[in-house]
Amino acid sequence: MKRNLALLLCAALVAAALAGCAGSGDDMPKLDPKDPVGLEIWHYYNGPQKEAFDALVSEFNETVGQEQGIVVEAFSQGNVNELADKVLDAAEKKVGAEEIPDIFAAYADTAYQIDKIGLLADISPYLTEEELSAYRPEFVEEGRISGDGTLKIFPIAKSVELLMVNKTDWDKFASATGASEEDLKTMEGITKLSRSYYEYTDALTPDVAGDGKAFFGRDAMANYMIIGNRQLGVEIFQVEGGEATINVDEQALRRLWDNYYVPYIHGWFSDEGRFRSDAAHTGSIIALVGSSASVTYFPSEVQMDDVNTYPIDMAVYPAPSFADGEAFTVQQGAGMCVTKSDERTEYAATVFLKWFTESERNAAFSVGSGYLPVTTAALKSEVLDAALTASGNNEGMRLTFGAALEQIDANTFYTPAPFVHGNDCRAVLENSLTEKCQADRQAILAAVEAGGELDEVIAGFDTDENFGAWVSALNEALQNASKEG
Repeated sequence: MKRNLALLLCAALVAAALAGCAGSGDDMPKLDPKDPVGLEIWHYYNGPQKEAFDALVSEFNETVGQEQGIVVEAFSQGNVNELADKVLDAAEKKVGAEEIPDIFAAYADTAYQIDKIGLLADISPYLTEEELSAYRPEFVEEGRISGDGTLKIFPIAKSVELLMVNKTDWDKFASATGASEEDLKTMEGITKLSRSYYEYTDALTPDVAGDGKAFFGRDAMANYMIIGNRQLGVEIFQVEGGEATINVDEQALRRLWDNYYVPYIHGWFSDEGRFRSDAAHTGSIIALVGSSASVTYFPSEVQMDDVNTYPIDMAVYPAPSFADGEAFTVQQGAGMCVTKSDERTEYAATVFLKWFTESERNAAFSVGSGYLPVTTAALKSEVLDAALTASGNNEGMRLTFGAALEQIDANTFYTPAPFVHGNDCRAVLENSLTEKCQADRQAILAAVEAGGELDEVIAGFDTDENFGAWVSALNEALQNASKEG
């Protein structure tokens, strides 16, 4: 990486031979195209997101970067968890770790850990109040992780969760059963539809009992746990001064249990595949909740077997919430952190980040990636529509932005404040209910295989005692995770 960056710096020096010095105000560090600043960025974008990001990095290097003396080189480090691990290893100077980059993408909990080591730059001195006012206030506030007014995370792209539906198979199901789109608005409605869909598909093969299909799946179980609780009036992590109090509320968790565990053990929900878009591709489910950024992976066809496929259309809706719950939606999408170094390098980093998030450019990145822009001006349908038209009118992305804007308008963004061991606690929420569902479903199927009656076997798992045991295990796991180390 460093060798590539050195080559780019040499190229910038040659290209800037006739250019003059450039600055951005008397109170800002001076940049010089004859002595360019090299910036290395680590991110977690892959596929279409990486292509869109790389294209803009190239554009920057060929224009503003060349004029002012900044050369950016960007590298994907896998998925967001792999990136977090690599950044933390670099920050802690573990054996074999690379040097920490100048800029890296991070969620608040990871950034909080790096900040505790003292490696994050405060980027607020390089931004005017007018510049900051252009961004959604919630996105800026998420970056104030130190509690002292400093800004440690620059908002660059955000996402919300949405409900994506295989419209082709939904239309068949709705026509045959009278299923209503109204039920797609709530988790209770999703549970109701999933039972109906299982019974509908089971009846398609009357000679084979119990072969109904699952209707629904979701990515990011931790989001379900955090946002589900918040919609039901509970903050599962109550954070003060970087320390979290774990708030396990049995009444709220019962609603989450009844609308995930219960339909899962019946076979109405599924978590097949690494991501739920994989299950949608095989036709194992026809509806899923995932990040708006994952719309680029929603399939255009169902692969029935190694040979047979059929095309499908997609419909996109705001993510279902709990009936009569408070109007909260998850705020996600990592921001960019600038590593503490010298003022000139830190300032060059903010020049790039501000350029990247200028409204029309940020909208163009959104169209290519599925992420949402971060400025108030760009988070408007007319701006996104113009970017979509310029890109070739991607209908799936148009549906996604429409549903995302509808969700943003109707809900309040929510994300827990960062805290010590926040990543560890989030991992517990990601795995606890998922592993419980998987283990109990396998036990149910084994019991049926051994001769048990399906409904009777399931009834033995769908009990208050089983729920209570899971709540106790969840509470213990969260308490332990919050105190590790």
